[in-house]
Amino acid sequence: MSEKFKAIVIDNQNDNFSRKVDELDKSFLGNEDVLVKVEYSDLNFKDAMILKNGGKLVKEYPRIPGIDFSGIVVESKDEEFKEGDKVILTGCRVGELFHGGYSQFARVKKDFLIKCPNGLSTKQAMVLGTAGLTALLCAFSVKAREELLLQSKVNDVLVTGSTGGVGMVAVMVLSKMGINVTALTGKPEKENYLKELGAKNVINRKEFEGEPKLLDKGTWDGVVDTVGGNILSNAISQTKPKGIVALCGNASSNKLNTNVLPFILRAVKLWGVDSVNISKKRKEFVWGEFPGLINFEILEKSIKEIGLNELLDTFPSMLEGKLSSKILVNVNK
Repeated sequence: MSEKFKAIVIDNQNDNFSRKVDELDKSFLGNEDVLVKVEYSDLNFKDAMILKNGGKLVKEYPRIPGIDFSGIVVESKDEEFKEGDKVILTGCRVGELFHGGYSQFARVKKDFLIKCPNGLSTKQAMVLGTAGLTALLCAFSVKAREELLLQSKVNDVLVTGSTGGVGMVAVMVLSKMGINVTALTGKPEKENYLKELGAKNVINRKEFEGEPKLLDKGTWDGVVDTVGGNILSNAISQTKPKGIVALCGNASSNKLNTNVLPFILRAVKLWGVDSVNISKKRKEFVWGEFPGLINFEILEKSIKEIGLNELLDTFPSMLEGKLSSKILVNVNK
């Protein structure tokens, strides 16, 4: 096996930030438990921030970025994994504090990895990635209204940022759970595709961008919000009694302009969702649910597959909100 491989490397010497595809030796990866031949990664908003300037997330340089990857184990110091195992890594501060997935090889701690569930390929795993994991965690959070709080059935759910990586998967899995999904989007040209994913209704995000009322008409049993700001504030004011608002992103704004009335008069629950710092056991359970909930033939219509060099030209479009596809990174392309 060749000791050389290609990876994106970011560096910051004397406040001079750089990024490039470089050829590296495997000794660059350190000495962790499991060596993985990476097949796929993806592009998340956090990845784009890191590729731009480190995003105040990377503490030591040089660093291989990429917060997700999937691939095949080639070496393992631990009996939990063996050569040939298909594995997935999401979160765990990989690509920030540890070398990440924009690389043809990765060496990581065994506790960072899970085995790819039966019925899921390494490519499909990164079609989902952190965004898909987050979406399903949000769907479970919204469903907690009936399963944990023992309230009435969840019928109507609003998904904001519905053409993003989290939003598209959330629309699909919630509809597969028998829920009427309304997709909020600023891209009306995507209406037909959102309905193909499972949305019953599609509405323009402009309707949610104005100043929120203290308390609006109760419309939603639950909300999956990826954007924050006034859109989230309006969604909260429109949530029905005992409804759950699952919050997982701030693509529009990290501000929240709301008041106490939805919480004390309707007992609305604001449920933060973090897909980075969850237990390995929970991560294995959630990933194991995907094969029965995802129609990859439909979901992959939104995918654009690129290589490492193309990624360096593509990530600014994510920061500018100009991407119309989910980006799948084939590190060997």
